[in-house]
Amino acid sequence: MESSERRAIVGLLLLGLMGQGVRWLAGRPGEPPGQVALMPVERRGSPAAHRDSALAAARPMRAGETLDPDRATVSELLRLPKVGPALARAIVADREARGPFRDIRGFDRVPGIGPRLLETLTPHLTFAVMPRDDGVATGAGACQPGRAGCRLDLNAATAAELEALPGIGAALAGRIVSYRESHGAFADIGGLRGVPGIGPGLLARLTPLLTVR
Repeated sequence: MESSERRAIVGLLLLGLMGQGVRWLAGRPGEPPGQVALMPVERRGSPAAHRDSALAAARPMRAGETLDPDRATVSELLRLPKVGPALARAIVADREARGPFRDIRGFDRVPGIGPRLLETLTPHLTFAVMPRDDGVATGAGACQPGRAGCRLDLNAATAAELEALPGIGAALAGRIVSYRESHGAFADIGGLRGVPGIGPGLLARLTPLLTVR
């Protein structure tokens, strides 16, 4: 055998041994020579997990479900009824520029949120509650209008306490008390609709400030 042929054979054997060693070091000793190995794909969560996350973000809010606009992201705000991307971004931008809303009156400051939309959104909104027992005020002067987490008991409030609430003067406070005395205790805050002078806009402003026991 020619020496050149012998050198060629030895070279091929060395190349084969080197390839086997590389495969062994790579943790793939059992694969045949010439096997093509694909680069591992970085796992970032299963497609099912991404799908479930997207569906959850797009799902409209159910009855009784609430969120805190002082903490909600744009994607979470999009779940609110009649809130689109532009308004959701405006809510976050207003909060970042002017601080937390704290209550429904603060939320009303966002451009694009009027009385009718506010009435629609109110059942789905909850605000950060300041530590205060159960958040219900029943004593005279115990509830300061606009204070986060402070809710006046509609069935125990005096006319003077009701008068201190936003949008309620002495005459309307008197009508609320008279209505309560003649019709019995309110079953819910919505019962205020029966009081002359209380429309949807005012009811939306009062709802987060009142409770019914």
